[in-house]
Amino acid sequence: MKTFCLGLAVVLGIGAIANGCYMLYSPTGWYFAVPGVTTTGPFNQHFIRDIGLIFLFLGGAFLFGAARPQYRIIAWAAPTLWLWGHALFHFWEVAVGICGAAALARDFPAVTLPALLGTLIAVWAIGERRTAPNLNARTLS
Repeated sequence: MKTFCLGLAVVLGIGAIANGCYMLYSPTGWYFAVPGVTTTGPFNQHFIRDIGLIFLFLGGAFLFGAARPQYRIIAWAAPTLWLWGHALFHFWEVAVGICGAAALARDFPAVTLPALLGTLIAVWAIGERRTAPNLNARTLS
């Protein structure tokens, strides 16, 4: 399970950083490439780049947690909280009629699934820390 969770953290980290880089480098390209984005409002380069920076930090946190076991819980829980906020916002948009329910299925791989996977690895990290509370960082890595 440990290898799976560490690998998953690396995949989440690299994916978030790649998305953030794309948003920063080509906000127009990102806007038109990601399914459903054009239906959420007009193109706003500044906003897309702002969110791109957030994705860089999210990805960095997942990678940092994979590399530094003593900080793993906070490094994985913090970005996961943001990912859940993002996912819940998408559910809210459906609930109030801004988007149709089909948007949830379309957005699931890029919005809700990362929040679920972040939760999985953060919960695993909590369990790992509880089973070995007196171990130093080198032992946990």
